[in-house]
Amino acid sequence: MSNGQTHTPTSILLPTVSWTPACGDVAAQLGSEDELLIIHDTEDDPVTDRERFPENVRLVPAGDPVGCSGKANAIAAGMEAANHDRLVWTDDDFYHPPDWLDKLRRDYADYGPTTELPAFVGQDPLAILLEPIYVLGGTLGTYVGDHAWGGAVIFDRSDLDEAGVLSELRQTISDDGLLGEHTDVTSVRRVRKVPMGGSLRQTLERHVRFNKIFATHDPGVAKLSFGALTAVLVGCLFFPFLAVGLTAVTAGVYAAFGVRRASLLLAVPALIAAVPLGVYGFTRDTFIWAGRRYRWRSKFDVEAVDE
Repeated sequence: MSNGQTHTPTSILLPTVSWTPACGDVAAQLGSEDELLIIHDTEDDPVTDRERFPENVRLVPAGDPVGCSGKANAIAAGMEAANHDRLVWTDDDFYHPPDWLDKLRRDYADYGPTTELPAFVGQDPLAILLEPIYVLGGTLGTYVGDHAWGGAVIFDRSDLDEAGVLSELRQTISDDGLLGEHTDVTSVRRVRKVPMGGSLRQTLERHVRFNKIFATHDPGVAKLSFGALTAVLVGCLFFPFLAVGLTAVTAGVYAAFGVRRASLLLAVPALIAAVPLGVYGFTRDTFIWAGRRYRWRSKFDVEAVDE
């Protein structure tokens, strides 16, 4: 380390095809020896039209994915191109406050591989309705299970079998689902609000993808969770006081993670909607993610399907 930098040099991997505010947020936090890799698909992406980039920011073309998702392909390309052993994965769709990177660095010093938590904020009526399900499953579930969230996770190459991870990334869909299988991650109770949906179609496709990731990487827990969800729904229908209790528990979870959203009052309607949507998600043959349609037959059997 030099030029006054006191922390371990870090490579931040940010897959995106456009320069979003998140790119600038992260670039402003780089130390003199850090780097931000903007990982895009091809030279036709809008981000390549930008004439100037901040210092220590560079573009990495990943190419079109073959046998994996665009996100997994981008992360694999970024890891291969990164100059440093300390790595951070993040996304382009949420606000990164000025101390975001420093907090992750301190987390790694305290806990080793560390992840923050997502709180998905709906941008359309169905997405708003489903917010309680995502807070309970996505925010609380990530925290309790110490699952990696690819939006804000820090680790070192020495924390995992890098060759194995790179090989498997190019055969699968979920980057963070795979990371969690290769290294133990500690979750910290620090939440980032991530926009979700925008249209009915976008929300449905995200819900299908999340259900398939859950069922693929943790099938036993997925079946147990769906069974419990169905049982609670039936209980609420026959014993209304359970609905009041469920809403109160959801309000407690919202408060514990600092999620201030009136959608907590939709806990019971969200539960009712989640059961048929879960069945729909598990039975869908394909789904769309970032403009590409995928058929995901098993963890390492992915096919990109022409629209």
